[in-house]
Amino acid sequence: MAHRIISQVVFTGARVFGRAFAEAYKQASASQKYAAANSSNPTASNTLSSAGLTLDEACRILNVSPPRGGQGNLDIVHERFKRLFDLNDPKKGGSFYLQSKVLRARERIEMEVREAREAAEREAELKEDWRPRMYKG
Repeated sequence: MAHRIISQVVFTGARVFGRAFAEAYKQASASQKYAAANSSNPTASNTLSSAGLTLDEACRILNVSPPRGGQGNLDIVHERFKRLFDLNDPKKGGSFYLQSKVLRARERIEMEVREAREAAEREAELKEDWRPRMYKG
């Protein structure tokens, strides 16, 4: 009688564990496919901490206009960031959540300006007919 109960517990546990493992595998597979599909679009999945924050949202948080062609006024962005960051200091009764949103907004705008400048530099190099040196080995 005891062996019957023990075998039922073992089979039930194995079935539950098998289902959980299969579900975790499906979820990991779907996550991997999603990451692979978005790897071709660099703005879709950022590896920085500002991931998930759109440029429009970042500009609205700091109340600045979006950078145009890499020409953003970072002095205004830094000035507004500093003021909002200090206002939301938790030691002064502010909100850590709002403070982190302000920080992520600044990072997002800086990233956008940096990427636009790098793209402009690459274009300038190509217009100058830049050619890498070929090494024969």
